[in-house]
Amino acid sequence: MHGAIDLGARRAAAQKQQQRAASGASGDSGDSGDSPHVIDVTDATFNTEVVDRSRSVPVLVDFWADWCQPCKQLGPILEKLAGEAAGSWVLAKVDIDANPALAQQLSRMGVQGIPFVAAVVAGQMLPVLNGAAPEPQVRQVLDQLFEALRQQGLLPEGDGPEAAQQPAADPLEIEAEAALQRGDLDAAGAAFGRILETAPNDPFAKSGLALVELQRRTQSYDPAAVRKDAAERPGDAAAQAKVADLELVEGRVEEAFDRLIGTVRRTSGDERETARKHLVGLFEVLPPDDPRVTHARRKLASALF
Repeated sequence: MHGAIDLGARRAAAQKQQQRAASGASGDSGDSGDSPHVIDVTDATFNTEVVDRSRSVPVLVDFWADWCQPCKQLGPILEKLAGEAAGSWVLAKVDIDANPALAQQLSRMGVQGIPFVAAVVAGQMLPVLNGAAPEPQVRQVLDQLFEALRQQGLLPEGDGPEAAQQPAADPLEIEAEAALQRGDLDAAGAAFGRILETAPNDPFAKSGLALVELQRRTQSYDPAAVRKDAAERPGDAAAQAKVADLELVEGRVEEAFDRLIGTVRRTSGDERETARKHLVGLFEVLPPDDPRVTHARRKLASALF
């Protein structure tokens, strides 16, 4: 969806693979720790650990690499959610540098960047995420995924995270999320807009539409130029807002909020108001009860008054 790294930019993949083979290391982002719900898989074990296992429980596959910074943002979020799911699904992590056959499979599928997350259910692989995303959006995507699988008869009613508590998904919500996952921002925006026509305060649709607008903005950014401009002009609210956008899509939520709160503190007049309005707009991307939003609102109030 956003925050993806071009697979063509992999740095010395062969060298890193040799280093891992010699050291036995799996990389920072691929360490599954002691969780029974997070596993590392390889070219040799993928069929057994993922395909065969998926016939009894859904498996989410996180394709990552040690050099990929967005992977290091998304990986811990997925591991946290896998722990919360407590076995209703399993997270499998694949280091594409150390597993060239699986990396080639991604290329054949047309995947252009990592992090890339796929769901394997009953032996079938379904794309879920292409790029990093904030935790609330990852939760939304997974909730919608499992609900859609249940509606399609691919999962029993009791499977998936918090299945017993999840209401039936609105078809428009499924349409909007599917459009987001395939990168069709126009279709996603239209679907979220139709939800808001009948339910103007729907938090899911408001958050989704804010996310669409955020993605549209960041698609036009040159990240290196944006960061350089912000570093050279700390008092320029528009420059700081663009970096905050990038930080949010990379999952660095607190950094994005703190950047704009800091801009509010050190500026005045129009610059201050620009930073404030942009920050309030970014709040819309997350659910209103997200503790990071609550905390940032308090800090903003302190900065203003």
